Amino acid sequence: MIQVNLMIMEKKGKALVSMKDVWKVYQMGEVEVPALRGVSVDIHEGEFVAIIGQSGSGKSTMMNMVGCLDVPSKGTVLLKGKDITKLSESNLSVLRGRSIGFIFQQYNLIPNMSAYENVLLPLELAEVDDASASQRVLDVLDDVGLGDKVENRPAQLSGGQQQRVSIARCLVTDPEIILADEPTGALDSKTGKDVIQTLQRLWKEKGKTVIMVTHDLTLAQYAQRHIELRDGIIVNDYQNKAIKQVKKGEYS
Repeated sequence: MIQVNLMIMEKKGKALVSMKDVWKVYQMGEVEVPALRGVSVDIHEGEFVAIIGQSGSGKSTMMNMVGCLDVPSKGTVLLKGKDITKLSESNLSVLRGRSIGFIFQQYNLIPNMSAYENVLLPLELAEVDDASASQRVLDVLDDVGLGDKVENRPAQLSGGQQQRVSIARCLVTDPEIILADEPTGALDSKTGKDVIQTLQRLWKEKGKTVIMVTHDLTLAQYAQRHIELRDGIIVNDYQNKAIKQVKKGEYS
């Protein structure tokens, strides 16, 4: 299996996200605080990338740039070849919604909605017809092992099950890019293992591009490529040639 992954590493796909000399500066009163300082990087189709670094290194800001949730103070961010700074908010929202699925540490599920309704929401916003949307929701819930929990509300699910609902919600629009922000941060080691196993399967079997933001170096070892930030600068960008495979009892 690792041999297959090394073959994937050697054969890069097209760049889905490109950052060119990106700066992000926040104004704190009269003081300017640079969160990113001249970051240039390409993330290619079919990669599993871990963006790593300590608190304050610029990971969250880079995630916002990669996910097109914010625009740079200076420099260029391209999503599928389109400069996000030159798109209207509505056009950017459409491009982002079609291209990127988000998985957050805190799940961000709506408490009074069932698992089915939470996953259905992105398709309703995209005005997908009811029959197609319903079947798609059932399929992705089944894919993440929650086919028997469709009517359960978040409070009736474990933390790991809630995170899998959020993964299903991410997948229901069939995005090319999965952006996961500390996806196991609120989970115990066993359920964290289940989540990282799901991300690996989406990368290897479904061909998804996975971008994971984490401070956890153990978690990062399951990714194909590591981009390390320090003080808003990329200090390391390398292929992980010893990609860990998730097995029972392995994750810690």
